[in-house]
Amino acid sequence: MDRKDYISDEEVVERANAAVRFAVEKKKITNTPITAYDRKTGTIYTLNSDGSKTVVKSSAGRGRYNERINNDKKA
Repeated sequence: MDRKDYISDEEVVERANAAVRFAVEKKKITNTPITAYDRKTGTIYTLNSDGSKTVVKSSAGRGRYNERINNDKKA
């Protein structure tokens, strides 16, 4: 049974990206804070409607989760 009504992976990714863009635009219009993650610094922050950033959490460190847990147990 060969179905041809499936959408491609590219279309799924495109639709997901569009949904995120629409959600962010809606939050901007309603002046709701947006929570974001900066991959370079590993920081989670809240972007307020006035343009200010509030840091929620900084990176706990690099490495795998398992390695961090084992290091914490040793200390």
